[in-house]
Amino acid sequence: MLRSDDFSIAVKSGARSGSRRLVVHYRAGGAGDTTPGLVGVVVPKKQVARATHRNRIKRRIRALMRARIGGVEPGSRIVIRGLAEADGATSAELGVDLDRALARCRDLTGRGRRR
Repeated sequence: MLRSDDFSIAVKSGARSGSRRLVVHYRAGGAGDTTPGLVGVVVPKKQVARATHRNRIKRRIRALMRARIGGVEPGSRIVIRGLAEADGATSAELGVDLDRALARCRDLTGRGRRR
C-alpha cells in the first residue's frame, strides 16, 4: 500500500483488532471486486523512537504478511500498526498475534455485512 488514501480508508472505515504488540485495521473489498488486496505497515515514531527499531519491526511484519498474502481477499485493505512491544517479541509471537487479529477483524466485518 503506497497511497495515503488507501491507509485512511482502512483505518477510518475498517474493523479494528489488536494486542499489546500489533493493531490491525481491516476493510473488506466489495462484492465482485477483483483488485488485489493491499497491505500497509506503520510503526509510529511516538511508540518506537529509534528508526532502526521501527524499521526492524516493519521488516518482520512484512515478512509475516508475505507468508499470509494468499489469504487476503480481493479488494481488501489492511493496515498493521506495530507497537513498542513488537520489538522484543519473537516472530512466532508476532505471527500468533497477527493471525488472531486478522481473524477477529474478518469476523467483525462478516457480522456487519449480515445485518
